[in-house]
Amino acid sequence: MLAARTLQFIRPAQQSICRSSTNASPKISELTYPESQSPNHHDLPSFLEYASPISMDVKSTTYVGTHYEYTARSALERLGMTLKRIGGKSDYGIDLLGTWSLPSAAEPLKVLIQCKAFARKIEPSQVRELEGAFVGAPTGWRGAGVLGLLVSQKSATKGVREALGRSRWPMGYVLCTQEGKILQMVWNRRAEQEGLEDIAVGMKYAGGDAAQREILLTWKGEDIN
Repeated sequence: MLAARTLQFIRPAQQSICRSSTNASPKISELTYPESQSPNHHDLPSFLEYASPISMDVKSTTYVGTHYEYTARSALERLGMTLKRIGGKSDYGIDLLGTWSLPSAAEPLKVLIQCKAFARKIEPSQVRELEGAFVGAPTGWRGAGVLGLLVSQKSATKGVREALGRSRWPMGYVLCTQEGKILQMVWNRRAEQEGLEDIAVGMKYAGGDAAQREILLTWKGEDIN
């Protein structure tokens, strides 16, 4: 079912989908974030300020990955998320953690995000990797009311959409450019059940310029930001 040009609700192949957990999850006010593995920076400006004096190679995996993670964080926060970059060893590939307050959900969703600064398209195996992040997530991001997002610079392939549809976990995919423009957002039926039901995705154009397009989330005709 296509709700909008940029949105696809990906329904699982099987209807008997079990919830990720019936255990009560901590309240938003009780969430404890892991300590940052990067004490020298906390956002993109501070990272650039840190990287310049030490002549960090701008083509290195560390530079490219960190730059993209902060870029994606800023872009997703324009959609109403509150995020913190974590990263580091034993993080199960989780780059961003936070919450997302939506008018369609009774309580803010907890979100865990993996960012892939790949020039190539994401493969279905990365969806399975995100599934593993649910199991290894910090305590506050386990159980019900948790959404996992895979963020990349390329559109979701058919294989990725099908992998999302088969998953029993509430998951979605976001296309975020290097410049921080979100051009695609898709999620599966389980994500809809967790709080994304009736959220619609359209496209907005700055000054009517097609080159300045970005997605727009709405709920019952009202913008979400």
